[in-house]
Amino acid sequence: MTTIRRKFTPEEKTRIVLEILKEEKSVSQLASEHGVHTNVLNRWKSEAVQNLPQLFVDDRKGITKMKNDYEKTIHELYAEIGQLTSQLSWLKKKSGL
Repeated sequence: MTTIRRKFTPEEKTRIVLEILKEEKSVSQLASEHGVHTNVLNRWKSEAVQNLPQLFVDDRKGITKMKNDYEKTIHELYAEIGQLTSQLSWLKKKSGL
């Protein structure tokens, strides 16, 4: 007999971790309420606490770099389209089409 593994959505995990951080109930109480092992809850809590500083990182520089790279790529592609169009028209002219 196999057991089906439960999958928690990120929203459910967030709600449970917030309950852990409130410290109104112990981790073992929350584990029994939600049917999750205490080790899993402790891992979720440590991941949440570890990733909290990333919420406040200003990533505008990364977005600006991606935007500039995108615009550069678009410009290069339009230049290539222009070159290929002129080559095609030259070939049509020379072949008599």
